[in-house]
Amino acid sequence: MSLDSDLWWAVARSEEVTSQKPLSVDIGDQPVVLWRDNQGIARALEDRCPHRRAPLSLGCIRDNGQIQCGYHGWSYDGETGRLKEIPNMKDQQKFPPIYKANAFAVTEQAGFVRVCLNPKAQAPLSADPKYTYVGTVNVSCSHQEYLNALYDDPSLILSIRGVRFSPYLMSELHEENGLLVMERNCQWHPLHWPSHFVAEFPLTLLTRTHPLTGETQLTLRDDQFNDLLHAVLSPVPSARGVTAVRWRAELGVRHPGVRGAVLRGINPLSVLASVDGSKLRATKPTVSLHGEDLRKVMLETTPATHDQTVAA
Repeated sequence: MSLDSDLWWAVARSEEVTSQKPLSVDIGDQPVVLWRDNQGIARALEDRCPHRRAPLSLGCIRDNGQIQCGYHGWSYDGETGRLKEIPNMKDQQKFPPIYKANAFAVTEQAGFVRVCLNPKAQAPLSADPKYTYVGTVNVSCSHQEYLNALYDDPSLILSIRGVRFSPYLMSELHEENGLLVMERNCQWHPLHWPSHFVAEFPLTLLTRTHPLTGETQLTLRDDQFNDLLHAVLSPVPSARGVTAVRWRAELGVRHPGVRGAVLRGINPLSVLASVDGSKLRATKPTVSLHGEDLRKVMLETTPATHDQTVAA
């Protein structure tokens, strides 16, 4: 999968990146290894040792913050990717310049570690809060298929406890401040579903999606426009047609009664790791048809910026 090298991808939640063990992630077909150095700073290199191409993620993190390949013990600096030490060879001048791992740009904001394949890229600015509820799943569909499912039927890829999505839209997909925005009618579960004569939709799901990365802010609102739930979904295309999704969520205003109580609790939002093939086949493309055309128009008329996160 060909990707824009200047895009920033939320490839991990902050708590997933530690100084204890390297973390292997993908950005499309590009393998990336993440870890924290001895200053607690997140680092990212290509997940291949330049010596024998062994995955660096199978190695370890040294006390000095460098990452060490598990095959022959070569150690690399996280900021530059330069080879720093070979067992039994301590003189850095002897190290050939070819033995340098590709370093990527890294920034950490709002509970996500973001990586850009361009090491000189300017970090985006984000004011998103660090939400309480979190999760990571690998969804068995491509990045574009994931976004199409989100547009056409969110229940294919996620669930909100006590809430049922409807096929009806409160507002059509449209461009707003550089994001793809739409609002879908929802109901409390169950409400005489699937009766065609029930016209009450006391809930709406507002989504704001970045046209390139697919990073999406979800807001669940009641009929008084109170925000009941906030969430950020960060889908990243990974190897073998899989999409890695990291998400963070936070409950908003407390809704009264039993329904509000059902919504609250541990992880009210779930992102599904697998997509129901029968349900996916029966889902007719609706919003996604317009979404691709709208996305292309946005990319043609809007200059690229470094602000590639969704607003809080």
